[in-house]
Amino acid sequence: MSLNVNRSVSDQFYRYKMPRIIAKVEGKGNGIKTVIVNMVDVAKALNRPPTYPTKFFGCELGAQTQFDSKNDRYIVNGSHEANKLQDMLDGFIRKFVLCPECDNPETDLHINPKKQTIGNSCKACGYRGMLDTRHKLCTFILKNPPENESGSVKKEKEKKNRKKDKENGSSGGEAGNHNDIDAPDAVDGDDDDEDWAEDTTEEAQRRRMEEISEHAKGLTLSEDLEKTLEERVNIFYNFVKQKKDSGAIDSADKDILAEAERLDVKAMGPLILSELLFDENIREQIKKYKRHFLRFCHNNKKAQKYLLGGFECLVKLHQSQLLPRVSIILKDLYDADLLEEDVILAWAEKVSKKYVSKELAKEIHAKAEPFVKWLKEAEEESEGSAEEDEDDEDNVEVVYSSSARELKMETTKPAKSEQEEDDIDIDAI
Repeated sequence: MSLNVNRSVSDQFYRYKMPRIIAKVEGKGNGIKTVIVNMVDVAKALNRPPTYPTKFFGCELGAQTQFDSKNDRYIVNGSHEANKLQDMLDGFIRKFVLCPECDNPETDLHINPKKQTIGNSCKACGYRGMLDTRHKLCTFILKNPPENESGSVKKEKEKKNRKKDKENGSSGGEAGNHNDIDAPDAVDGDDDDEDWAEDTTEEAQRRRMEEISEHAKGLTLSEDLEKTLEERVNIFYNFVKQKKDSGAIDSADKDILAEAERLDVKAMGPLILSELLFDENIREQIKKYKRHFLRFCHNNKKAQKYLLGGFECLVKLHQSQLLPRVSIILKDLYDADLLEEDVILAWAEKVSKKYVSKELAKEIHAKAEPFVKWLKEAEEESEGSAEEDEDDEDNVEVVYSSSARELKMETTKPAKSEQEEDDIDIDAI
């Protein structure tokens, strides 16, 4: 009986199916082990090597695993029920098979051995991102990368070679054999036999180009990660610029984040976005592109520091318009939750010439002083009010009256100590 690959989908017509796990317990005592009889078929349905789910079971169960690829035997030490393994397989599918964007299992893994990262690309929706490598299985995957990339490249080369051989050998073969074998008569044009020629309509050509581009995306995923940081930043810059020039920038916040994560430049994203999306009308643009920046800056202090750097660069470009308004723009960024209080205060403590000249950086910090002062005072007031509330709570007493229907809260003054009450005026003796 086949199951849905994503078992949270109950649709019986769901197109992605996999066979139910068949487990067979062998041996006794310390030598007992569970053989997953149909692991090859299960792995084929998931488009993953059979060693990956087997190793995943071992990691989750804390048991050793054995692989015998020649005889298709995949073993987990210990006695384990098939239902238990099936439930564990759902965890493997969620982490390493399903696309985080569209929940389809049409994904490929791409290994970068230099950076020790695992990329994930989806053929269904075009998602590209990085896997969380904290799971123990990721170490095994990095050491044993899937063969889909190298295998697909070899297949493409073999196809090209066969095509060239046919083209080179067809003319000579026809010339050499024409005298020995009679050529068949021409086919009647009115014959209704099926046409086996390649479809050359515009729709067919477009479909083939999409298939090629999807395949190319998967191959370039690992290639881009091997490039230098500067090259990857330039790729990300061109990606965002293309979205802006095409007029698709407003709804492209998710795509921009996915591209930054794919290229491993997420923290630097706000710096690039500031350059491309902000100008002298930054106050209106903060509201317009708030969602884009939040995807990078939310709970990410490093990204917020790059945003401040991008803001300094922007002031340099539009100095006459923006320098007098530094304080109010910083407040806009703060109110939009793009900058946290401690990040702004840390930035204000030190003048840096990383993005602009030291003279301009000093001017920017001087113009920001009113806002920074307001932040510090607000922080002190909040601390002071908290202490007062605590003191008031200590001086509150619950008074009970039999005639009253409700409890009354009264503020009491601290009682005088016994020593003060017993004090005697010596002059009065």
